Amino acid sequence: MKNQGHHSRQERHVVRQNVKNWHILIVDDKFDNLDLAKTALEFHGATVRTATNGLEGLEALKTFEANLILLDLAMPVMTGWEMFEAMQEKPELAAIPVIALTAHAMAGDKERVLEAGFTGYISKPFSVSTLADEIQAILDNDDTQESAEI
Repeated sequence: MKNQGHHSRQERHVVRQNVKNWHILIVDDKFDNLDLAKTALEFHGATVRTATNGLEGLEALKTFEANLILLDLAMPVMTGWEMFEAMQEKPELAAIPVIALTAHAMAGDKERVLEAGFTGYISKPFSVSTLADEIQAILDNDDTQESAEI
């Protein structure tokens, strides 16, 4: 992935507006969630790859240049927390915006996710009709992703 750190916030904002530029990896162990999110985002023109656990997600990133990841936190084999931690150890992966996608919407969860370094947080069940808008709002509010190619 090319480093886009020289772009101003305004330039990144313009690029982010085009969902067709999104190359999204969705990692969730529930097929229904994967299918709904994939269908909703592909409808808007995004390129989507899916994985059913964190280990599969890391493997997918070896061949798929994602510029955004939607990551469930509670999964078998490797949790979203573990995948996120593994990504932070590799500079080329640490730069990818990661949005937690989880049904575990308990008090303090959102703060814990953001403090851990995730770009944002979307609670499940999510609305298929507003998922792309929710992602866009999170990306628009994120000033820390200088290298994001979204």
